[in-house]
Amino acid sequence: MAKKSDSVYILGISAYYHDSAACLLRDGEIFAAAQEERFTRKKHDHRFPTHAVAYCLQEAGIQPKDLKLVAFYDKPLIKFERLLETYLAYAPKGFPSFLMAMPLWLKQKLFMRKTLALELGYEGEVIFPEHHESHAASAFFPSPFQDAAILTLDGVGEWATTSMGVGHGNRLELTSEIHFPHSLGLLYSAFTYYTGFKVNSGEYKVMGLAPYGEPKYVDKILSELMDLKEDGSFKLDMKYFNYCAGLTMTSKAFDRLFDGPPRQPESSLTQKEMDLARSVQVVTEEVMLRMARTLFKETGLTKLCLAGGVALNCVGNGRLLREGPFKNLWIQPAAGDAGGALGAALVTWHHYLNKPRTLNGNRDLQKASLLGPKFEDAEIDGFLKEHGLPAKKLPMEDVPGEIAQLLEAGKVIGFFQGRMEYGPRALGSRSIIGDARNRQMQSVMNLKIKYRESFRPFAPTVMEEHASSIFEIDCPSPYMLLVANVRPERRIPMTAEQEKLFGIEKLNVIRSDIPAITHVDYSARLQTVNRDENAIYYDTIKAFYERTGCPVIINTSFNVRGEPIVCSPRDAYTCFMRTEMDYLIMGPFLLDKKDQPPLKEDIDWKKEFELD
Repeated sequence: MAKKSDSVYILGISAYYHDSAACLLRDGEIFAAAQEERFTRKKHDHRFPTHAVAYCLQEAGIQPKDLKLVAFYDKPLIKFERLLETYLAYAPKGFPSFLMAMPLWLKQKLFMRKTLALELGYEGEVIFPEHHESHAASAFFPSPFQDAAILTLDGVGEWATTSMGVGHGNRLELTSEIHFPHSLGLLYSAFTYYTGFKVNSGEYKVMGLAPYGEPKYVDKILSELMDLKEDGSFKLDMKYFNYCAGLTMTSKAFDRLFDGPPRQPESSLTQKEMDLARSVQVVTEEVMLRMARTLFKETGLTKLCLAGGVALNCVGNGRLLREGPFKNLWIQPAAGDAGGALGAALVTWHHYLNKPRTLNGNRDLQKASLLGPKFEDAEIDGFLKEHGLPAKKLPMEDVPGEIAQLLEAGKVIGFFQGRMEYGPRALGSRSIIGDARNRQMQSVMNLKIKYRESFRPFAPTVMEEHASSIFEIDCPSPYMLLVANVRPERRIPMTAEQEKLFGIEKLNVIRSDIPAITHVDYSARLQTVNRDENAIYYDTIKAFYERTGCPVIINTSFNVRGEPIVCSPRDAYTCFMRTEMDYLIMGPFLLDKKDQPPLKEDIDWKKEFELD
């Protein structure tokens, strides 16, 4: 892409914790953004986002010397101070984790200007917003609101784990905080660890497991682990946790409180894990609701913006929308650390350079979060010809109808179109899609396509104008960050025998006329789509609707368990061939699994993304 010669470019970077990312602003507009994991194929890659930065600069046709400013998403010196104080407070207990952490800090994290010079060849001005300031900026500035309350919740930044504030025009201010070690994000991660899932990766599994359980441990959490106040502020009893000094999240006291050691990863799930998941989910929602009520009371504002890793808890977000005091919510789709790159750049533009903010009516400024690489037809064709891969080239106007016909026939399709999504959710550019009406589709996709736990629900994408007729929701949900129930008239009541089932036994009970996306509690983590923001995806669902009368399809991320969402045609083809997907559509090229030659394992299919 040709450089816009007189433009002001700001590069935002997040790195060295998890989900490193880069974001480029051009004259304050979100121009390009991506996570490093998509290029390196290393999930939650924490390293310096070399490839993501290279993509952003290449998309703009600029060099590092053309950047006005670079913004890093937190203050390394203050974070280092917190680590040292924590280690000293728990010494000598924390010495092993101290030894593990220090080499990376002393080599890279503390000397960010030097790192940027080495990695980028950039020696200009660098801005260091605070971690929660970056989160808050990523929540408020891209939102469609002129004025809004702001709530950010995560594991920990420098010291803050929760921040509340307000945004007006091109300014935001954080007015109150909760500090480490008291953290809602780390409480949830502690239960993620204890139930046998991976911290910073498996929290959404706990959320998906929760509806199979009963909230039997809620009172124990609130009486022993957490002192929760009416305003949403809280303190944790640190004798039950080990994350300050040790290499685990929970302590022996936690084990005694919950009658045993953590579940071993990959071992069978029991009712206990389901009840624990439900309990910590209920507590998390209660904290979020109390904080929202406090913010509403203190600010008098009717709109709320959310970011931070806890803001990816779409069940909690759904309750905030239904039961909270705010009339409107906007949640940053890259709510975790990846979104810090965007927030840091926006803080620099609006606060440091004092640039105005121009809204886009009722639409946000995030561009549907389709901010990553796009591959032209010639590039896809070149890849297919290079490896002798048979494909049928369709006129683009025929793609929606062809795919809709395959969906109706029960086929599972890899859908690779346009710019890659920024954030953890596939939103119709790097998605695997299927028929939501198909009773076997959830188990087929979980076990044969995604190779993941059978209890995991799938998300629907619904045409925006039909959302309220299918789900109990009256607003758009473009980023798959809200949970809403299927409307009562579409539900299938449980029989007396089914009512007696417990836990995972409920999995195979058909709950609605769109069973593949209806969770055991009649909920769905939905995405709404309109034609303005993703035309080819919308047209495909519309064509399916015209054939079937159903404006809903399954949308799950184009990846398998343990791997990042695909980025390139190479990634997409590899995933397609290593699973039991039936078809792959990349741009206008339709690939039938039956026609493909055996995957050549001697080819480096996981080769890193190539940039000129």
